[in-house]
Amino acid sequence: MFIIFTGNGKGKTTAAIGQAMRAVGNGSRVLMVELIKGPWKSGEDTAAKKIGRSFRIVKKGLGFVRIENDQFTFSEHVEAAKEALTYSLLELKTGKWDILILDEVWVALDLGLLNSTEVGDFIKSATSLCDHLIMTGRGCPEEFINRADLVTEMKEIKHPFNSGTIGQKGVEF
Repeated sequence: MFIIFTGNGKGKTTAAIGQAMRAVGNGSRVLMVELIKGPWKSGEDTAAKKIGRSFRIVKKGLGFVRIENDQFTFSEHVEAAKEALTYSLLELKTGKWDILILDEVWVALDLGLLNSTEVGDFIKSATSLCDHLIMTGRGCPEEFINRADLVTEMKEIKHPFNSGTIGQKGVEF
């Protein structure tokens, strides 16, 4: 099954991780590859280590692109995004994973780190190598929504960041 979590609201990565927990609880092995998100620690990193070999998170992004003290060139971000796709396919080819989560891929596409052809070719290859492919991020293009089996759009109605509250540990990271 090809699943997309998109939209401007909070919860896309959280939904993907929830799906992973359900799958691991039923005996599946899940690989989550993060694009965009940098090397900083989040609660899910610690949880994945506690779960064991059935759930792994791999960070391939270099951090936010062109904001928040970005110290990398655009071409370095492009290279990291392409490496994430290559790495993901190589891992799927090992047969060790039942589910792949590609986190923030739609943001990478929107920023121009990847193009539609690369993402489309990736989907075709990945869906033949695993039981379920989950892709997250804001702004998923209609062409991919039409290809997916299940699409959920998170809609922001209210968020504390809009009134100046910074991200809260345990809720947003």
